[in-house]
Amino acid sequence: MKLKIFSPDGTQSREQDFDGLPTFEGDKGRQAVKEVIVATQANRRQGTHSTKTRGEVRGGGRKPWRQKGTGRARAGSTRSPLWGGGGVVFGPKPRDYSKKVNAKVRALAFNRALFDRASAGEIAVIEAFAVSPAKTKVVDQVVGRIAPEGKVLLVDAPFAVETRRAARNISRVSLQEASNLSTVDLAQYRAIIVSTKALEAIIVRVNGGKN
Repeated sequence: MKLKIFSPDGTQSREQDFDGLPTFEGDKGRQAVKEVIVATQANRRQGTHSTKTRGEVRGGGRKPWRQKGTGRARAGSTRSPLWGGGGVVFGPKPRDYSKKVNAKVRALAFNRALFDRASAGEIAVIEAFAVSPAKTKVVDQVVGRIAPEGKVLLVDAPFAVETRRAARNISRVSLQEASNLSTVDLAQYRAIIVSTKALEAIIVRVNGGKN
């Protein structure tokens, strides 16, 4: 598969074939991508939400008024769900939202998401994140030449301290190590800039390395 390679300053580009990138036909793997994204988002939920039923709300033990003769509706407690300050009917309780996805499905989803981004031309390769001087303004200019608009994900293996420090204050730019790149990252960003070193690590991962 051919990807566009940019110079470290983002001014020059050329196309190069990269062996080892995944290829797919039809819709194979798209359901896996959905399952992994849903599971990832579900696993991030704390599940600590909690409401009180009428039996758990403090007070309300005395009958507000007598059963008959007042002309008002019958009431047995001021903590009825019909009253302000009363309990909640079928409200949320603490629960575990986590979902399990096996390793083969995770690998398939990652490969499919990588293929979709690459085949759509949304992955650009930079020779190295080596800007000089390592200033936020300079990194922003390099990113702007490669991806002028939208949110951008930068991937390296690993980032130099100077590069990370210079890029972290750009609002539209996020950083991710190649070893931690996920299916959600690939699905979330429509502009991904990967260093050659990071791309090599990703190709190793796709072809039997860690998923």
